[in-house]
This record gives sequence, C-alpha cells and structure tokens, in this order.
Amino acid sequence: MAQIGRVNKLKIVRFVDFGLYLDGGSLGDILMPKRYMPSGVKKNDLLEVFIHLDSQDRLVATNDKPKVEMGQVAFLKVRDVNSTGAFLDWGMPKDLLAPFAEQRIPMEEGRSYCVFVYIDLSGRLAASSKLSLFLEEENNEQFKEKQEVKLLVASRSDMGYTTVINGTHLGLVHNAEILQPLRTGQKMTGYIKSIRADGKINLTLQKLGSAGRVELEDKVLTFLVENKGFSELGDKSSPEDIFRQYRVSKASYKKALSKLYKKRKIIFEKDGVKLV
Repeated sequence: MAQIGRVNKLKIVRFVDFGLYLDGGSLGDILMPKRYMPSGVKKNDLLEVFIHLDSQDRLVATNDKPKVEMGQVAFLKVRDVNSTGAFLDWGMPKDLLAPFAEQRIPMEEGRSYCVFVYIDLSGRLAASSKLSLFLEEENNEQFKEKQEVKLLVASRSDMGYTTVINGTHLGLVHNAEILQPLRTGQKMTGYIKSIRADGKINLTLQKLGSAGRVELEDKVLTFLVENKGFSELGDKSSPEDIFRQYRVSKASYKKALSKLYKKRKIIFEKDGVKLV
C-alpha cells in the first residue's frame, strides 16, 4: 500500500494523455503528471515515487525527492509566515505548513528550525517543532552506554543542547560535554554517556572507555610520525589547541599521553612531546 509523505515503489496501471496512474492500493490509483514521467516506461513497470498532496489537495506522485519524509526530523527554513502558520522549504513546490499550535517557539521568516513531519487530522502533511510530542524521551532499552549514535542538534537550553538521536529519541548534551561551538541543525556522531534513573538519555561527543582512549593514542602517534616525531601539544597546552587537533577534551588528551609515556612510546620535553 502506498504511504502519503514517503517514497514508494508503485506499479504503473494505465496511461492517460496527461500522465499515468500508479497502483496506490487502498489509496486508489495515483496520478503521476506527464511532466514527471520517465521516458520509455510501460505498463506494470515499478516506479520509485514520492506521494503527496498537490496545491488542490489531490494525491499525486512525483520523482522529486523532498528534504524530509513523513515520520522524520529535519532542519528547515521558513519561507513565509501568515495567519495560518509558518511555511517551510522542504524541497517541494508546495511549502510545508507548521501550524502555530505546533511551534515550540514562534517561527520567524528566514530562520530555520528542527521539525518533525506528520500527517494531520485532515490527512495533510504538516510540521511540528514540538519534538517531544513525536519522539521518545525515555530509553526503553533501545540504547546502551558507550553506543555510537547519529545526532541532530535540535535546540538550546540552560542545561545544554537537546539533540535528536538516530531520528527516534531525544537526549541531552550537557554544557560540561560541549568542547566546541554547536549550532541548531548540526549533524554529528555522538555516544550514549549514561541512562538516567528516569530513562532519559545523556550524551557525549567523545568516544568513551578504552576503545576511545586507544583510538586517541593511535591518532597521537600518527601525528608524531607525520611531523618528524615532535608535537608542540603537550600536557600544558590549551584545551582549545588540543580540541582543534584531536576533537577531545584536555583531560582525555592528558590520559592518552600518560598511557603512551608509560608504554615508553613518547617522552615529554619542555616545549612539547617527542616520539621515542
């Protein structure tokens, strides 16, 4: 069965002067206008199409691909705001509406927001920046500590950054974990730092445990080999310089240096670190 707001593979059932019709299952036959028709197709061929409502609220199929599908989160820019709500650019001819009631904070023209795409009570695609209404905030045994995940920065608070985890959950990167400037809409790799007693998820941007330390040690050794066996980044270097090179905290870097020193792979000098 075809799904509104998603890319579907549908079979061609017949041709007409103004396009072709695809088998949409319980949704009925769905028109693909002639301007979107691939050349050389024939009856019973399968086409990969996106199903949505056109400007007259008719189901249509297109080979245009939107920036986001139904049930997903994306960072979208507001094209216009009127008495109905905010209209977002999602890569389709008809902009995506974020009703006022679905705006976490009032949206402004020209600014971008993280939104979840859903189908409203009238069957139309719409957007909401109230992500907690659609995404899980409790772990539900889906994630484990130290697990690598994909993150999308959603919003800023006094405690840190609320972040979308793998497109399904919300977690928090606490201020203490922020070693670099973050921005809303930024995508990155992160890690599950801890699961709180209430099931909510704390995140970190650094790989945890021995695997992260060994990886950092290897990076330090590689850097030394590639730079004639010397680095000016020692245990007294600034956190900013260390992060710029290795994307880790100064504490993590010092632990890695200590391990390498104990393994007799480096020695400390007054102005840096030298490869043995």
